[in-house]
Amino acid sequence: MPCGVSVSQPHTPYRLSAHYSVFFNSSKVLSLSFLPFSFSFFASVSLSLLYIFFVASGFCWLGVVMEDGEWVMVRKPAEKDFWNPTSMDLADTSKPLKVTFSGPAKHWTDAIPIGNGRLGAMVWGGIASETLQLNEDTLWTGVPGNYTNPNAPVALSEVRKLVDNGEYAEATKAAVKLSDNPSDVYQLLGDIKVEFDDSHIKYTEGTYHRELDLESATVRVKYSVGDVEFTREHFVSNPDQVIVTKISGSKPGSLSFTVSLDSKLHHSSQENGKNQIIMQGSCPGKRIPPKVIANDNPKGIQFAAVLDLQISEGGVVHSLADKKLKVEGSDWAVLLLVASSSFDGPFTMPSDSRKDPISESLNALKSIKTLSYSDLYAHHLDDYQNLFHRVSLQLSKSSKSNLKDGSVEIKKVKSSTTYSYFSKSEDDAISTAERVKSFQTDEDPSFVELLFQYGRYLLISSSRPGIQVSNLQGIWNKDIEPAWDGAPHLNINLQMNYWPSLSCNLKECQEPLFDYISSLSINGSKTAKVNYEASGWVAHQVSDIWAKTSPDRGEAVWALWPMGGAWLCTHLWEHYTYTMDKDFLKDKAYPLLEGCTSFLLDWLIEGPGGYLETNPSTSPEHMFVAPDGKPASVSYSSTMDIAIIREVFSEILSAAEVKFLFYAD
Repeated sequence: MPCGVSVSQPHTPYRLSAHYSVFFNSSKVLSLSFLPFSFSFFASVSLSLLYIFFVASGFCWLGVVMEDGEWVMVRKPAEKDFWNPTSMDLADTSKPLKVTFSGPAKHWTDAIPIGNGRLGAMVWGGIASETLQLNEDTLWTGVPGNYTNPNAPVALSEVRKLVDNGEYAEATKAAVKLSDNPSDVYQLLGDIKVEFDDSHIKYTEGTYHRELDLESATVRVKYSVGDVEFTREHFVSNPDQVIVTKISGSKPGSLSFTVSLDSKLHHSSQENGKNQIIMQGSCPGKRIPPKVIANDNPKGIQFAAVLDLQISEGGVVHSLADKKLKVEGSDWAVLLLVASSSFDGPFTMPSDSRKDPISESLNALKSIKTLSYSDLYAHHLDDYQNLFHRVSLQLSKSSKSNLKDGSVEIKKVKSSTTYSYFSKSEDDAISTAERVKSFQTDEDPSFVELLFQYGRYLLISSSRPGIQVSNLQGIWNKDIEPAWDGAPHLNINLQMNYWPSLSCNLKECQEPLFDYISSLSINGSKTAKVNYEASGWVAHQVSDIWAKTSPDRGEAVWALWPMGGAWLCTHLWEHYTYTMDKDFLKDKAYPLLEGCTSFLLDWLIEGPGGYLETNPSTSPEHMFVAPDGKPASVSYSSTMDIAIIREVFSEILSAAEVKFLFYAD
């Protein structure tokens, strides 16, 4: 259902204002929310940019709202109360939701991300060679750690005294004593490389097309060499847990290539029959580059991947000496990539894991061996579209250019489903990069629609129930030492990943976050007790797969921020207000909120003025000039601290009231 906003009269559609969403019932406007979201820009998969998105009226209902500073229970509106426009037919007016490119990727940020939450790949779309950079979400350095510092209480007392004396620069220097070790590092899995013969270099100019179809979560590449058209399709299936690639030529027997599987991590490969490559390896047990081998390096997470090759009748597969498979004279070929690791939870040492990655990978492949490409694609579509098709968004241009006589002028664009995969409409002929450049002049509303849905696509592709939480780069990474370790940052980035989960009707995608908060609460209770002599649980600015809860290394400006867990807890209450799931509130949300609140009550101390304050306090990654003119980052009661604490306290009180009502019933 398209978005609408009621400003003064319910059910009266107005032009949707960027950044804002309005929740309303049949009688009045209830709440105005600012809803930014972290998303990957078209040329990047870094989940760290600000994204504007909107709430589609009718797909969710805010059952608990803030009114005059208090949470108020409201009834679900009748169906007749929802805004129901009659002037828009989405099927006839929506442009194809495709991110398009006119050439292969030159940089990693030009490649296209695909994923099922656990397995991911970046598709480069090269002509003479194709590269798929692979990821599996449990591949991290390290082992479970000790996230406590028995020397912290003494350092904490020193810092608090300096803050009370107004010596903020000195407090900032002293606060480094509260810092701990860095997080562990998200790793890559490896690469699939497909190499074609030299004739592909001489492809016909103007025939190349690369696209990500958001409707099907499928990447497609097309180009012609002479009179032969070559096509590739890539997707990652969630129900079948496999990365799938199909390569085909338009003429029988026209397809020949070699394929290999490699990794930057320590690994070994072997052929398994004539059509499989098995790769097994390990992540470093410490934060060191894999090329360095230390005697005291503990056993890290083990992994395995299996690449399976299927070809058409008439084609031939050869095994080459360098662990490559060579295909000759085929009509088509299908590559299947499965992978698994020995990771058995954040509290189990890899050396104690009983999981066998090779056996698990071979069993996963065996379970889908009888499925055709069409079967795999059908399973993938059914699963993905069940989530993606829950929300439609259609916008109009501003009144200056597109509103005439009070009516909305809408361009009629045929649905992309009426064409073949690669038929070029007028929109497809323009690459997304060109649309980015032209947006500052044409302000094309369909481009905003595409941006909105691309954000939803990334969340679906990087976070599914039962897997790891979406990290700083979602699940995509090409480096053994990625920027900022690829780790979940709790001072905004992790929250941003999940802001659209509820308002964009993807509540299932938020489940890994709640599982992660539960793990943080276990380690965080130890950190709170030892470091701060406090009850409850705490988490700081950065974490990792082992649920690290102690401060980061380095300067206080980023490392000293014990509000990470508290901010994450606001997602728990928000989930309840959207879903009204009583069991979730009772069994999951309330215990976590209660532990978080216990820590915050102990963390608040009485200051010189008689008020409760947080000391030490930082505004994440921000410095200020102290009254004595010196730069500092540590003071007391930053707005960020107090805002989060007030929100958590408000939510635990409301949750307690609701919980009491449950028991009363």
